[in-house]
Amino acid sequence: MKLVIVDRDGTINEDSADYVKSPSEWQPLPGALEAIARLNHAGWHVVVATNQSGLGRGLFDVASLNAMHAKMHTMLAAVGGRIDAVFYCPHAPDERCHCRKPEPGLFEQIGERYGMDLRGVPAVGDAPRDLVAAVAAGCEPHLVLTGKAAGYRGRALPDGYPADTMVHQDLAAFADYIVGLSVRPSQPADL
Repeated sequence: MKLVIVDRDGTINEDSADYVKSPSEWQPLPGALEAIARLNHAGWHVVVATNQSGLGRGLFDVASLNAMHAKMHTMLAAVGGRIDAVFYCPHAPDERCHCRKPEPGLFEQIGERYGMDLRGVPAVGDAPRDLVAAVAAGCEPHLVLTGKAAGYRGRALPDGYPADTMVHQDLAAFADYIVGLSVRPSQPADL
């Protein structure tokens, strides 16, 4: 199975220092939904792994989170895309759970749910914690220069990112890269 793991806030939708707390605040980044649809059309299954500490902080409830995800799914369907599943950590940072990125718990849950080893699975996000968690689970780290990483456009990445991080301007550029890999013809072996 071709699987891609995607962060949510700052990668698919606009991020907010005040947290995205309602469907009206959930706004997709330009081209992000179309990028997911392009991945789907190339045979990729897309799964979201997201920290949602606003739940643990009491800023919104599970019904609001579900409503945000319903909006995301509806908007994706309108452009021919889909997200197979959303895995989220509901805990506040002081709860010291294993599922809050940069811990790899969400990725481990995804591997268990899909019955697969995540080695080499592309994982994309906008923050070091997304990629540190991904690498701890064996995934291939990809950074988008949106959300928390928008300030790094045209600059070197600071410490804290895995050494083998691949950098893309946005989710559309990431999708172009991944789809390009999957449609390249195989090279014949040297005889």
